Amino acid sequence: MGEQIVLVHGLCHGGWCWRPVARLLREAGHEVFTPTLTGLGERAHLLTPEVGLTTMIRDVTAVLEAEELTDVLLVGHSFGALPVLGAAERARDRIRRLVLLDGLVVEAGRRAFDALPEDVVLQRELDAKRRGHGLALPPPPAEAFGVTDPDDVAWVERRMTPHPLRSYREPLALDGPLGAGLPVTYVHCTQPVYPALASSRQVVKDLAWEWRDLPTGHDAMVTDPEGTVAALLG
Repeated sequence: MGEQIVLVHGLCHGGWCWRPVARLLREAGHEVFTPTLTGLGERAHLLTPEVGLTTMIRDVTAVLEAEELTDVLLVGHSFGALPVLGAAERARDRIRRLVLLDGLVVEAGRRAFDALPEDVVLQRELDAKRRGHGLALPPPPAEAFGVTDPDDVAWVERRMTPHPLRSYREPLALDGPLGAGLPVTYVHCTQPVYPALASSRQVVKDLAWEWRDLPTGHDAMVTDPEGTVAALLG
């Protein structure tokens, strides 16, 4: 019997980025949901100054509740790890386990920006001011996410949209432990390693969560769908 799986995208992406992975999972008999967070992808028109991490946690929780999902494998890629961790506390009884795919992880009360090197934060803030109307982080080149195939680069760059700035400035608000006491697996993409996640990887090691290496780039669901599926299902 297949699993119920919810796949949450990261920075500047949308539910679209999971298409190759979702297809493989559905062919294997799983029920798959790929929500797009508010202000991104086909929901880019909903971007306002108020769209932040809390909004995105509600996005994920709403999918679990509206679709009446239970015993869910909840997956967060990159920035998407934070909405997943927030939703885990709010809808713990609907979730079986978490997988963070090269996820950005911070301790409760800290911001996504706190996980990044200072020079990266300064550059992203500057880019948001100059090219994102002070509301959003402009999309980086696809190569920054380890995407190198020309067709994949064209697809990712065509689909990416600016990312709500507030979601990086707003702290992750939790009442309990990170991961809500659920089983958590961290999938570390190694070829190449995404340098901005160094502090996230340290948080994960300190928490002693299960760790898996995946020899592909940061956008693993694009660069290695088959390997990503294997890593998610374990």
